Amino acid sequence: MLTPDYLRQHLIEKLQALHVQVEDESHLHIGHGGGTGGHYRVQVVSPLFVGKTTLQRHRLVYAALAEHMGQSIHALALQTYSPGEVSAPGIPEQIG
Repeated sequence: MLTPDYLRQHLIEKLQALHVQVEDESHLHIGHGGGTGGHYRVQVVSPLFVGKTTLQRHRLVYAALAEHMGQSIHALALQTYSPGEVSAPGIPEQIG
């Protein structure tokens, strides 16, 4: 089973991320893949996201985690930001 720390380090390396926060929400999904891991909420701030649409950013995250998708990862809830967006209104304070 993947750990949030492993996912965090993996995304930092693959996406040159300046900030990654990973929460395991598997306990919220008991009965359909939950309880054994696989449901994660992820926030990523990366310079690779500059000029990219939300869909393009999510595709970059999925590509970075491709070897784990459908195996150890059942679902991801993603929030992706470029470094210039972290001080913008609506961005959670813990990121900045």
